[in-house]
Amino acid sequence: MSRLIFKTAFMIALLLLLVLMGMNNRQTVELSLPPLLSKTEKQPAAIMYFGFFAVGLLAGVVLTAGKSSKSKSE
Repeated sequence: MSRLIFKTAFMIALLLLLVLMGMNNRQTVELSLPPLLSKTEKQPAAIMYFGFFAVGLLAGVVLTAGKSSKSKSE
């Protein structure tokens, strides 16, 4: 139970950091990724932060998915 509370508090802290970055970084930034994007993407920095956060979160979910809590006695 304490592990769930810790994970929830950690996620809230990350989301708070994301909100703070979005509020204070409104300038436009460029993302160039030649193998995947044919042209340079220009977006507000807050959108880029959110996108990178989402990709990292999804990568973490995929990497931790499949953990089984079954006991070996079955």
